[in-house]
Amino acid sequence: MRINGEVRQKKTNTSDMIFPVEEMVSYFSKVMTLLPGDLILTGAPPGVGGMKVGDTVEVIIQGIGTLRHGVVAGAKP
Repeated sequence: MRINGEVRQKKTNTSDMIFPVEEMVSYFSKVMTLLPGDLILTGAPPGVGGMKVGDTVEVIIQGIGTLRHGVVAGAKP
């Protein structure tokens, strides 16, 4: 993962997650309807650091491609 072109995470794998992906998808599909295109956000391993409005975040998934998105202002609590 990169923020503004700077590598913040490298060589992270889903096998490092606390719960297997299959278990999470199974659980979520039991408590809500999952539709094509839905994303399940699971958090991040150490090293990401903070992000601010205007930053560009890139997530690279080998064999799939790169997801690039700008950080925008969110709702205030």
